[in-house]
Amino acid sequence: MPAETEFRANGRRPTSYDVALRAGVSQSAVSRCYSPNASIAPATRERIILAANELGYSPNALAQALISRRTNLVAVLISSLTMLYYPEVLAELTERLTVRNIRVLLFSLHAEGEVDDVLDQVWRHSVDGVICAARLSDEQIQMFEDRHVPLVLYNRVSGTASAASVCCDSVAGERDLIGKLLAAGHKKFGIIAGPQDSYVGEERRETASETLRQSGILDVPVVRGDFSYESGSTGLQALMANDASFDAVVCVSDQMAIGAIDAGREVFRLRIPEDLSVVGFDGSGPATWSSYQVTSVRQPVQRMTEAAVTMLVERIEDASLPAERRLFTGQFIIGRSARMA
Repeated sequence: MPAETEFRANGRRPTSYDVALRAGVSQSAVSRCYSPNASIAPATRERIILAANELGYSPNALAQALISRRTNLVAVLISSLTMLYYPEVLAELTERLTVRNIRVLLFSLHAEGEVDDVLDQVWRHSVDGVICAARLSDEQIQMFEDRHVPLVLYNRVSGTASAASVCCDSVAGERDLIGKLLAAGHKKFGIIAGPQDSYVGEERRETASETLRQSGILDVPVVRGDFSYESGSTGLQALMANDASFDAVVCVSDQMAIGAIDAGREVFRLRIPEDLSVVGFDGSGPATWSSYQVTSVRQPVQRMTEAAVTMLVERIEDASLPAERRLFTGQFIIGRSARMA
């Protein structure tokens, strides 16, 4: 009877001790064989792997965690709206962690302000580190430091508390968009903003309003959406209900820009961009579709997620590393949704 079948017949799973006996090595050698970066002779590794395959042995993740004091789990805190309307972020984070043999424990928030509700769950799972794409208060960031859990903020920065972060330069990107609209002669602006608890949404709204104010344009109405297509459509209708003389609408996300474009065309029979210019932000996939081709700023998601994962792994390996901020420049996308000089 093959060894693997024999174990199954007895109702027992093979252990590292069984593998060690069959391979003629110590149990610690088996442990080193399955520990990343552990020192072990190639011939010994080969014997252990052969014995493990013959016995049907797989290392126990919990047992390894007890030995190494690592769970190889990283929590990712991200809003459901981000996942729904910009899924590349989660996909890229997951892929880059997986290739490092780290598993993702996902905590999805309906709104960024719900972080308090999930932090207790994060602590219970003894994760090695956290990537957070949601707003954290200074007090919440301090909780990570007190518990010695490495933290990297994704596309947001901390206040007075110290935390590593990776960001797209939304301020520079939004200024660039507004500057190009002004240079093309636009004079009457409206803004479709995101939820008040969204860090990046508020950063983009504030930058757009301030850039226009500095150019002498003070009357800029703002309506709020939730980054969705539907809120972009209703947002434009709310703006136009009070004043139909807009020649430019600034949306803080591409999905809202797409909704605004459709509402402009279908509800108000406007030509985009001849009658109304619409700009977005993110550079998401649907924004490039031929029916929209949104003028926008594309975030370098691949570079940002790679930086976030690298920074977190570095801090898991060396908790003494200081906080740092990596800022990435977005790429201006010349679309067909806005008149440009």
